[in-house]
Amino acid sequence: MDVDMEATGARPEGPDSRDRVLEAQGISEPSTASCLLAVDVGNTVTKFGVFAADELAGTWEVTTSERCTADEAWAQAARAIDMLGAPEPTSAILSCVVPSLAEVWRSALGKLCETRPYAVGPGLKTGIRMRYDDPSEVGSDRVADAVAARETYGAPVVVVDLGTTTNIEVVDESGAFAGGIIAPGVALGARSLTAAAARLPMIELRAPERVIGRSTRSAMQSGVVLGEAARIDGLLDAVMDELGTDAPVVITGDGAAQVAALISHDAVVDETLTLRGLHHIWLRNRH
Repeated sequence: MDVDMEATGARPEGPDSRDRVLEAQGISEPSTASCLLAVDVGNTVTKFGVFAADELAGTWEVTTSERCTADEAWAQAARAIDMLGAPEPTSAILSCVVPSLAEVWRSALGKLCETRPYAVGPGLKTGIRMRYDDPSEVGSDRVADAVAARETYGAPVVVVDLGTTTNIEVVDESGAFAGGIIAPGVALGARSLTAAAARLPMIELRAPERVIGRSTRSAMQSGVVLGEAARIDGLLDAVMDELGTDAPVVITGDGAAQVAALISHDAVVDETLTLRGLHHIWLRNRH
């Protein structure tokens, strides 16, 4: 199914060129002209990004709490603003992949900004076509990744997002979200081994010195960490074959730099991709 989610009259993405977007991954002085708080609530980590005068001024992250209340969410967001030395936000945009926390965060951000926050989902303009059987199934973080990757690196482009799951998102030559791949993340794989096998310990998630492990821990590290890199490499090969062309590879999420160093494909590490995608979506919908 090819669904066009860009409404007529949508606002442009803003003036950022590729170089300016990459430079915005650093820290810049906030401006009081306008302040957007972008919040990406993942299964494991919640990330905050402050955009002052449409530039990324800084980021902050906390562990996601499944039992978080609206007051606690408000306190976390307020602390992020305080730690980054940013002005009070005038607007907010939310990506939340934990259904039980979606309304909690909407309420908290509404209280913080004194205006209803934007939430990535049906009804919000993204500017990207979704070639997915059921577009409502696509996680908001995956949409944000695809939007930012296309705006920053062009099309086609492939994103590897590392977290609780390892997601591979594919933007085709036409600039549409073509679909992707969802697999267990490296930390989830390690925990599963320990939970299922009584004699296997918890391990540090780092690459061992050699593939053939000489201890249980190094053997597990080889299987989990190097195995993840090999899986990503193999899947990227298959994706490129199916696309019929090579495409830039962008890696974001937990341990992105470490994984990029282990895979055979050339890849750009982009730690703020999802947050910048939320900013681009906000630009399309602000009034």
